[in-house]
Amino acid sequence: MSPVFKDRLMIKPAAFALGMFLLGQAVPASADTLIDNIEGIALDETGKVSRFSALWIDDDGRVKQLVERGAKRPQTDYYVDGKGAYLIPGLIDAHLHVMGIGFGAMTLDLSGTTSLEQAQALIAEYAAANPGRRWIIGRGWNQEKWGLGRFPTAADLDAAVADRPVWLERVDGHAGWANSKAIELAGVTAATRDPAGGRIERIAGTQKPAGVFVDAASELVGKVVPAPRPDDRDVALSLAQDILLANGITAAADMGSTIEDWQSFRRAGDAGWLKVRIMAYAAGPDAMELIGGPGPSAWLYQDKLRLNGVKLYLDGALGSRGAWLKQPYADDPHNRGLPLVTPAQLRNTMSRAALDRFQIAVHAIGDAANAEVLAAIDELAPTYTGERRWRIEHAQVVDPADIAAFARHGVIASMQPVHQTSDRTMAEARLDPARLEGAYAWRSIAETGSVLAFGSDAPVESSDPFAGLAAAFTRQGPDGQPFGGWYPAQKVSREAALFAFTHGAAYAGFAESRFGRLAPGLWADFVLLDRDPLLATPQELRSIRVIETWVGGQRAYARPE
Repeated sequence: MSPVFKDRLMIKPAAFALGMFLLGQAVPASADTLIDNIEGIALDETGKVSRFSALWIDDDGRVKQLVERGAKRPQTDYYVDGKGAYLIPGLIDAHLHVMGIGFGAMTLDLSGTTSLEQAQALIAEYAAANPGRRWIIGRGWNQEKWGLGRFPTAADLDAAVADRPVWLERVDGHAGWANSKAIELAGVTAATRDPAGGRIERIAGTQKPAGVFVDAASELVGKVVPAPRPDDRDVALSLAQDILLANGITAAADMGSTIEDWQSFRRAGDAGWLKVRIMAYAAGPDAMELIGGPGPSAWLYQDKLRLNGVKLYLDGALGSRGAWLKQPYADDPHNRGLPLVTPAQLRNTMSRAALDRFQIAVHAIGDAANAEVLAAIDELAPTYTGERRWRIEHAQVVDPADIAAFARHGVIASMQPVHQTSDRTMAEARLDPARLEGAYAWRSIAETGSVLAFGSDAPVESSDPFAGLAAAFTRQGPDGQPFGGWYPAQKVSREAALFAFTHGAAYAGFAESRFGRLAPGLWADFVLLDRDPLLATPQELRSIRVIETWVGGQRAYARPE
């Protein structure tokens, strides 16, 4: 077992599987069930809301009927009293990183730190509490949140831990922070050149590495970090499932699945403890071919797992100034960000995937990156006909002149509402007002006819979908700021937000005929809540409690009393 992870195995996969098995036995399989005494909320294929008071689940775990108030109750093998709880469709996160969530729960988490000094203290404390680890690994730092005005340095990290290598990913996963020991072990020196699609931050006036490695440059250090073993991955998966189910998430698109991740998903499915539905997108074309071979996989484990396609990167993130912009950054006039591949490379890779009917999801943050992906789709769509459901992941900053292009080929905008509330002040610093008109432009993109698929990008953000729902219809953070919402014309309705977190996210993964709504014949994936998400205030919505989460007609999570 990797020395990095061996003392962090908090839940063994076998123990997790046994716990989930026992939890599921509250309502046995192969028996129809009535969930009664509920305030049910359903959405149809157009997003129209309907209400019902009982849910009839058939022997296979699929919805048989939504029972209206006052209607005669069917006789079923099992009866569950919902005790007046609000029942909504299972929530679907259209963009997250399953293993990242799990490993984030196993390693050092800096996402709650608000200053460099606080981060240094936490790192030192963590290292002291784990003296047997050869490497200190973690994630979540954000120099913008710290108000640092610069990237942290190796010297900053050495002040916390100097005797062992330290490697910490930025909150967005697009930069890494290393101490001097890690840089030395990686063999990175002043003579090391920036790799294509990456940048080594240098000490001012020199070529000496300063300690932060952006985008592709992260691999210079990442390649010498000990890799987790299969049992580490299984624990990470079990922890991630715990977190997602507790948040009411019954399905998710895993963006960037490696062959090692896929094998962990398969082990969980084979052993019967895969509970969250995973729509996987391979981490690049090589992983795509290794996992899928001649094409997307079949649906496995009663629609719990499928390789849909491939995740590609075109640029980096706004926070690390890696997002590719048409014009320079407002706060860095000599920098337009980093295209990670050339236009020809992007089209060649997209063609390679489309030829075998893999669905293509391209990460694009900056307006230049979004324009380039839209142009590539324009060029490829006449050749690769049929329902492709091209996806742009994030679509964070789009030139208003390019927004109409989302409609031309039914491009899906896979967006994360919490990014807007988290990034607001940083975006205002990075971009001028004209470009902010096309930033996080949910309503404008939806009005083209493009399908919105909402998610969280966890662990970059919390996987809590109710924070995303609140952000989507208010454009305000947890503090209620700014008053009236940030660029409020881009708000969407509560119903549209819930639709994007359910049917929209399922449609984005070719799953709408299997799950994503509460309708006869679809899997009975649902969540019981303590209040109505369509009537709660934004503050109430952010503090909503998930009482139970059901997947395929089986209880997968119950809130502890």
